[in-house]
Amino acid sequence: MVAKRKAVPERHEEFTAEQWAAVDAIIERHKAKPGSLIPVLEEIQETIGYLPKPVLETVANGLRIPFSEVYGVVTFYSFFTMFPKGKHTVRCCLGTACYVRGGSSILETLRNALKIEPGETTQDRAFSLETVRCLGACGLAPVVVVDEDTHRQMKPSKIPGVLDAYDK
Repeated sequence: MVAKRKAVPERHEEFTAEQWAAVDAIIERHKAKPGSLIPVLEEIQETIGYLPKPVLETVANGLRIPFSEVYGVVTFYSFFTMFPKGKHTVRCCLGTACYVRGGSSILETLRNALKIEPGETTQDRAFSLETVRCLGACGLAPVVVVDEDTHRQMKPSKIPGVLDAYDK
């Protein structure tokens, strides 16, 4: 019986030939190592920013593992993303202390200012918006974190100034 060769996945137009070459090089460097899936995915995401389906198909083919396994790992671990992320990540805390002190109105203001919903990225890829259940800064509530910067005792009126502080 002749083994059926998998079709080569279609290359995503958003990425350059150089980016695809980097993906291929990462896979090539790791393909002989057992348990290399997560390191390969981490390195590729660091290189091109996210892991869309064509990249996952390329990884599956290159490592000779089922696509379902690659997809399962990417969707299980929260640090992997299949969608482009913004230059800046805005996290709005909705934990109990933040929520009670106005976290929901902070989130509403962020949604309106950025014109996106949680889990989305602005069209210009300047910002991604996320909600979290607790940032461990309850005494500073309500809290918004942009990248690594914690903004304490937030009010809706402070949101435009916070966002303006980050170059787009």
